[in-house]
Amino acid sequence: MRQKIKADASLFLLLAIVLLCVAGFLLTLNVFQSDPIEEALGSENVINILFILEGEGKPLGSYVVMFSPLNNRAAAIAVPGDVGLILKTQDRVDRIDSVYDPANTKPLQTEIEGLLDLSIDYSLALEKDNLAKIIDLIGGVEIFIPNAIEIYGEEMLLFPSGNARLDGDKGIQYIEFELPEETQNDINLRRERFFLGLLKNLGEKNVLLKNPAVAHYFYPLLKTGMSSITRRRLFESLSALDIDRISIQSVAGTYREISNQKLLMPYYDGTVIKDVVRQAQRSLEQKNQGTLTERIFTVEILNGTTTNGLASRTAELIRGFNYDVIATGNAERNDYEKTEIIDRTGLENVAATFAGIIRCTNTRFESKIPGEDVDPGISVRTAEYRADFTLIIGKDFNGRVVTGN
Repeated sequence: MRQKIKADASLFLLLAIVLLCVAGFLLTLNVFQSDPIEEALGSENVINILFILEGEGKPLGSYVVMFSPLNNRAAAIAVPGDVGLILKTQDRVDRIDSVYDPANTKPLQTEIEGLLDLSIDYSLALEKDNLAKIIDLIGGVEIFIPNAIEIYGEEMLLFPSGNARLDGDKGIQYIEFELPEETQNDINLRRERFFLGLLKNLGEKNVLLKNPAVAHYFYPLLKTGMSSITRRRLFESLSALDIDRISIQSVAGTYREISNQKLLMPYYDGTVIKDVVRQAQRSLEQKNQGTLTERIFTVEILNGTTTNGLASRTAELIRGFNYDVIATGNAERNDYEKTEIIDRTGLENVAATFAGIIRCTNTRFESKIPGEDVDPGISVRTAEYRADFTLIIGKDFNGRVVTGN
C-alpha cells in the first residue's frame, strides 16, 4: 500500500514538473514572441481597416482605410451598399450589402476584399445606437454642410449650411435621412463627409480615449474581433494622421436594373476600382513624406475622335483616380490616330503614373508659362486652363486604355 502511495506521489510530482515546464515554455514564448499589431505598425506594409457604419442591421456605409505606418498617411475607399457584383459567398448577382450579418461581418469583408483586390487586416462595425454614444463621448463630429437642409414632417430636421458640430442624435439623423430629390450619389457623398469627420474627431480625442475609465466605456461600443491591445494601438496610430489630407474615393459605375432592383455596376467589371486601389497603395508606400504625393493634379480632357461624349466618359474614369478634371471638350480636330498626354508638371514619376492609368506611352512636356513650347493647335485652350495634364483622346483609346502601343 505504501509503495502504491509512493508511486502515485512520484507520478503526481512528475506531472507537476511537466506542467511547470510547459507553462514556463509558454510564458517564455509569449514574452519573446512579437505582438502582431506591433509588427504591422513597425513595417513598411500598408494596413487595411474596414469601418462599417451600421443602421437597422444593414451598412449605411462601408469604408476601407488604407494606412501607412511608415509615413502616417492614409487613403480611403467608400463601398456603397448598392454596388452590384457576382457575390462569391452566394454565387449570384446582388447588392454587396445583401450578405451583411450584424453578428458576422466576415462575408461582407470577403466580398469587399474581392471587389478591391486587397486583403483587409482588421474590421470594426459601429451600430447606430453605439455610434451615437461614441459621437457624444468625443464631443460631436465636425463636418462642413454645403447646403442648408430643412425637413418638415413627423420629425423636423434642420441642418444649417457651413461648419457644424453634430451630437450623437443629429449625427445619426444626418447619415440616415434621404430626400426625394437626392440621388444615391448625393446620399453616399454626405455619408463620406460624415465618416471623415468622425475619423478626424476620434483622432483628436485619442488622449481622452486612452483614459482607462473612458476606454472601459468606449471600446465595448466597437463591434470587432480585434483584441483590446490591437484596438488601442490602432487608434493611437490613426490619431497621428492629417485627416484633411486623406482622399476618399468611391466605387464608380453605372446603374442597371437587375432582378427588379437598381445596382451600381462597377466600371469595366471592377478593374477601374482595383487600379485605383493599387495606385493608392503605391503612393502610400513611398517613403517621401512631402506634399507632392498628396497633391491633387488637374487634368483637361479633349476628344480628338468622332465618338460623341468620349471626353465626358473619360473624365469619370480619371476622377476615379483622384485627379481634378477641370475641363472637357473637343480637340481642334477629330482625326487623332494616337492618344497624347501633354505634361506641364515636369515631374517624370508623376507623369508616368498619370500615363499608366490609361497605358499611354505618348507623352510630351510643355511649359506652364504661356508662349513657351506651346503647340499652336491648342494654345488657346492651354493658355486658358493651364492644367497639369492635357489628355487628347485618339482613335487608339478604347474607353479604358490605349491599345496597340
